[in-house]
Amino acid sequence: MLNRRSLLLAGLGALAARGAAAREAAPALMLAEVYRPGMSLDDYWVSEKFDGVRGYWDGKQLWTRGGEPVVAPAWFIAPLPKQPLDGELWAGRGQFAHAVSTVRSQTPNDTAWHSMRFMVFDLPAQGGDFTARLAVLRKLLPITDAPWVVPVPQERATTHADLQALLAKTVKMGGEGLMLHRGGSLYRAERNSDLLKVKTHDDAEARVVGHMPGKGRHSGRLGALLVETPEGKRFKLGSGLTDAERENPPAIGSWVTYRYNGTNPGGLPRFARFMRVRSDRPS
Repeated sequence: MLNRRSLLLAGLGALAARGAAAREAAPALMLAEVYRPGMSLDDYWVSEKFDGVRGYWDGKQLWTRGGEPVVAPAWFIAPLPKQPLDGELWAGRGQFAHAVSTVRSQTPNDTAWHSMRFMVFDLPAQGGDFTARLAVLRKLLPITDAPWVVPVPQERATTHADLQALLAKTVKMGGEGLMLHRGGSLYRAERNSDLLKVKTHDDAEARVVGHMPGKGRHSGRLGALLVETPEGKRFKLGSGLTDAERENPPAIGSWVTYRYNGTNPGGLPRFARFMRVRSDRPS
């Protein structure tokens, strides 16, 4: 009979195998760098940054950024075109948790999906630069019988002052931030400055690699997460965790989002603060 340790190891092995399979299936997506004051805004389009789950439609199946298949109701995906779409599965401003739980469920909740929208911002397989792809997207969408499939509104960026005013207005209405797409850019499946995110604070993602025990008020539960950035830098992340998250911390291997204020000379984030588990990425 398998003992408890063997069962645990078997479970961790299965989880690792699932994560590896998801990473293998992950779609090749264009990823954003961070906008900094002083960057040229020439030839950029600006749109709202929707706080949901990155969704990739390959023409037959919906996928998360991390390569997990999305089990959506048949009515939700039936009207989608045969060509690939890149966008955000979004439940509305301030509804990130709802979007994640809906997308992650392997048994689609029809009621929950009726509050979801697929905010499409690019056509990865379409030839031409972003401005040309946008023209095609505007002809392809919206779909009369599928109001939940929405082409993301885009307007031309002008000045830094106008960008900051639009950012403040968007955040005041409950939005997360803005995105900038360079009009003359091809769709390149990598992180590059042709796509920029504009936010009121810096944020990034890191993988949980350890649990640090708490002291004092937090004795007997989590004190901090030990996390590792994609570049291999490790640091402790303790600020921002709720009591419930300290009692039941994010699993080792999971990805979390944290906010910070710049970096120190060694490249580590300053005043890093836990925001949430990024459950649309595989462990």
